[in-house]
Amino acid sequence: MPEEKKALGQGIREYFPVSRRDFLITVGILACATAVCTPLRLAGTTPGFAFPVFVLATLLISRLTDGYFYGILSAVLGVICVNFAFTSPFLAFNFTIDGYPLTFLTLLMVSLFTSALTTKMKKWEALRAEAEKERMRSNLLRSISHDIRTPLTSIIGSASAILDNPDLPKEQQREMLENVRDEGQWLIRVVENLLSITRMGGDAELVKDEEVAEEILAAAARVFRKRFPDIAITVRAPEELLMVPMDPILIGQVLNNLLENAVIHGGTTTAVRLSVTRERDQARFSVADNGQGIPADALPRLFDGTLKHNETTGSDGKRNMGLGLSVCRAIVRAHGGQLNAGNREQGAEFYFTLPLTKEETA
Repeated sequence: MPEEKKALGQGIREYFPVSRRDFLITVGILACATAVCTPLRLAGTTPGFAFPVFVLATLLISRLTDGYFYGILSAVLGVICVNFAFTSPFLAFNFTIDGYPLTFLTLLMVSLFTSALTTKMKKWEALRAEAEKERMRSNLLRSISHDIRTPLTSIIGSASAILDNPDLPKEQQREMLENVRDEGQWLIRVVENLLSITRMGGDAELVKDEEVAEEILAAAARVFRKRFPDIAITVRAPEELLMVPMDPILIGQVLNNLLENAVIHGGTTTAVRLSVTRERDQARFSVADNGQGIPADALPRLFDGTLKHNETTGSDGKRNMGLGLSVCRAIVRAHGGQLNAGNREQGAEFYFTLPLTKEETA
């Protein structure tokens, strides 16, 4: 019995949820419908003018709120309001008017059908979002399982060559050690990407705090300078303090990935510009370089995790450019933003937006 009551309670909460947001939407739309009908009544408009207005109001409320509760409530209140305020005799109830039951049934059916359709659409959207997240994880794991073998083999081969041949020239040993270092650094990036996916996994809600955008850029720039001391990097931020709701670790990971891609996949990159600007109710982060740019045929596939390194720079293809970018896109979307890319007159630019209010992120 307790389990049945619990299941019943969950079903009621699912189909008849109550929230402050939905209450305000209902009150606001009904108030607007009343405001529209009042001058029409005072102007002596033909009787029946209020019915289609409140049908539309019920339709909107059922569409914009969750579950069935507020849609049904709007149908009941709509019929009462039409009867009391916009049907002769005005400002008095008259439940004997011809067609009154039909008016109520019409509003009720509009509410039920629209609420049912909205509920199914929201469930479908949730399933699609979950399927996309699972697809992204599958692509990530599939890409890693394939691509991780090459750097590991290279590291083992270089280390074995140095250990087995102690008389190798110093230059050759240095070249092998640099290769081990580069491959190890790339493997670290892969692990960081995996950790980023883990932070977004499961049913845990993304925790966002108000962070100073300039500090996030400065931290990313410090990491970049250590990794690529020969590449010039400039940081630009607005003069006024820009606070952005975010998970700083995940957004830092996005910036690190984009900065690394600007060098590794830019080919001839010698300078990178990291910036943030405010655009109305959003913060726009940008990573721009002066490299070779992005081939036109690669642009549509940048973020799906399938683009290989040799499709952009003509190298050995052991590093998967799309792997990091698919993770970046997932992180930005989890914050309620969008990640895009394009070519400039010289080089490429990756930029993403984040909402400046927590309410806009889901």
